[in-house]
Amino acid sequence: MASADATQTASSGALMVRWQGVITPDQAVLKRLEGLAGLLLLALFTGLPFFTRTGLALVIAACGVLWLLWCLCSPPPQRIGTISRWLMLFLAIAIVATGCSPVPIAASKGLIKLLSYLGVYALLCKLLLGNSRWWNRLIAGLLSGGLFSSVLALRQLYASNEALAGWADPNSISAGTVRIYGPLGNPNLLAGYLLALIPFAAIALVRWRGVGAQLFAGTTLVLAATATLFTYSRGGWLGMVAAGAVLLLLLLLRWTRHWPPLWRRLVPLAVLLVGAACLVVAATQIDPIRTRITSLLAGRGDSSNNFRINVWMAAIQMVQDRPWLGIGPGNTAFNSIYPLYQQPKFNALSAYSVPLEILVETGIPGLLACLGLLASSLRQGLKQLNADAPSALASIASLAAIAGLLMQGSTDTIFFRPEVQLIGWFALASLVSRPRES
Repeated sequence: MASADATQTASSGALMVRWQGVITPDQAVLKRLEGLAGLLLLALFTGLPFFTRTGLALVIAACGVLWLLWCLCSPPPQRIGTISRWLMLFLAIAIVATGCSPVPIAASKGLIKLLSYLGVYALLCKLLLGNSRWWNRLIAGLLSGGLFSSVLALRQLYASNEALAGWADPNSISAGTVRIYGPLGNPNLLAGYLLALIPFAAIALVRWRGVGAQLFAGTTLVLAATATLFTYSRGGWLGMVAAGAVLLLLLLLRWTRHWPPLWRRLVPLAVLLVGAACLVVAATQIDPIRTRITSLLAGRGDSSNNFRINVWMAAIQMVQDRPWLGIGPGNTAFNSIYPLYQQPKFNALSAYSVPLEILVETGIPGLLACLGLLASSLRQGLKQLNADAPSALASIASLAAIAGLLMQGSTDTIFFRPEVQLIGWFALASLVSRPRES
């Protein structure tokens, strides 16, 4: 039955993969292509927070070109998995939304950007499916970039307050808070970048062998978490808590899977309750954290909250006017249409909510495709939870990173910046490259 299903899936996707493998080079050429892909992706993830926009665009474009070349030289895959099918559905919806957009030229720029990110994702999948050892190497590169970014950001704690004053909102409850931003120039962006790699650092600490490797992973974990705290990004804090909770819960479920049923239920619950109690104490007893939490609960009484609420109301009106195909993908299309809906003095570059942004850009079908992608990703990751293989730990890290990004993305659109989004694509590729993706 499984073989028949795989054959049927392969047949249904034959038209999409028939172009692959038209060139038949020797194995040495394929090996060189694999090495080139690995080195290119390693450079991308290591230098992610340090590339200029032009440099990042060139590396991302090179990844897409290399994927095309590699596919031309290698046979097509045996099957197209569920995650990939949901991605292709979302891409199809985005293409139709671009064609039906009131600003098609602006939307086409967003579509090209989406295709470029998918090129990186496709190259990641092909590399990791062909040689899983590249996962640890890419993680090492990712953690190296995170470690340097954290050190540079934490050094800003010793800089003059005037240098960081651009991110202190005088009209907010938390006015006067010094927020670090590291090499990314934005504390919310730095928090999004770091919270996405924290689960991978924690899993590397568990998975890697050798004192040097574990010291590297542990140092990155501690410094990245500390730097995220000092960004004073409320979304970043919530994302880090969500990522940590999912990571801890999944690790406990895996480590206790052979325990008696009663202990399997009680131990994870007890640990989560202790963690929640620690968070409550921190939120009520540590003054800087209490101030930021108070601003989160202040509603329109906080200027940042008031700004976001006004943007959300305008974005909802945009969705109501174009609920089925939206205005087309990308921030250029959003910036072209949003001024028609914005309230005075509340200009915005995005909808400040990832689900709302997807609704605005691709309508209800686009959001449903993303929900299907999320559900299939969760199912794929959880299937690996009890596997007796290192791949289970990679899946746990990926699920935790996705959970953190989802939490932060509920009230911000930092996810759409390449420094954050590419880590999200890496997490998804890690799930797809696990054995028996379905």
